[in-house]
Amino acid sequence: MEEFTSTDLRISQPPKTLRAIVTGKMRDAILSGYFKPGERLVERTLCDQLGVSRTVVRETLRYLEAEGLIEFRNNRGPVVARLDWPQARQIYRIRQLLEADAAADCARVADDTIKAALRSALSALEAAYESTSQNTLFEASLEFYHCIFSAAGHDVAWDVVNRLNGRISRLRGMTLSTADRHRSGFARMKAICEAITANDPAAAAAAVREHLDEASEIARHQLEANS
Repeated sequence: MEEFTSTDLRISQPPKTLRAIVTGKMRDAILSGYFKPGERLVERTLCDQLGVSRTVVRETLRYLEAEGLIEFRNNRGPVVARLDWPQARQIYRIRQLLEADAAADCARVADDTIKAALRSALSALEAAYESTSQNTLFEASLEFYHCIFSAAGHDVAWDVVNRLNGRISRLRGMTLSTADRHRSGFARMKAICEAITANDPAAAAAAVREHLDEASEIARHQLEANS
C-alpha cells in the first residue's frame, strides 16, 4: 500500500462557493450590459432570477459594491454604478503606474518557474478572448496579472488593483466591443508576456504602457460619446 502524505490532502482546485458562483453570474450580467448603468437591483427579483436566498444575494451585492460595479443609494438601494471618463482616466493612470512597475520587476526576477506560470496564464487568457463570457475573461485577466504582481513581490500594489478590478473589467468589456481592439487586446498582453520572459524590464514596462494607452483612448471616445 502506498504511503499517504500531507500533500495528498491538498485540494488543487477548491470548489467555488455558492456566493462565488452567484457573484460571477451577476458580474457577467453587469459587464455584458444585461443590467444597465443606473438600473436599480431589487433583491427579491434577483432571488427569483438566480434561484438563491436573499442572504446570498446580499453577500453578492456587497462584494460587487467593493469592486465598484454597484453602489447603494439612499431611498433606492443597490443600483448598477455609472462610469464616466474622469473616473476612467484615473483608473487607467493608476493601472499604468502599478502595472508597468510590476511588469518591470517581474522581468528582473523571472526564472523558469515564473515564466512557465506566466505562459500558462497567457494560454488561458487566449482561450478567454475567444469565449463569449465576460466573466471568463475577467478571471483569466485577473490570473495573468496576479502572476506578474506575485512574482514581482508587489503585494500591496496588487491589493490596490484588486479594489479596482470590477471597474477595470467594465472598461475592458467596453473597449473589447470594438473589433480592432478585440484583435489587438490579446496581442498587447502577449507582448507583455514576451518582454517579461525575455527578462527585459524596460520592454515589459513599455508594453504595459502601450497596452493601456490604446485601451484608454478607446474608452475615452466611448464614454464621452455616451455622456
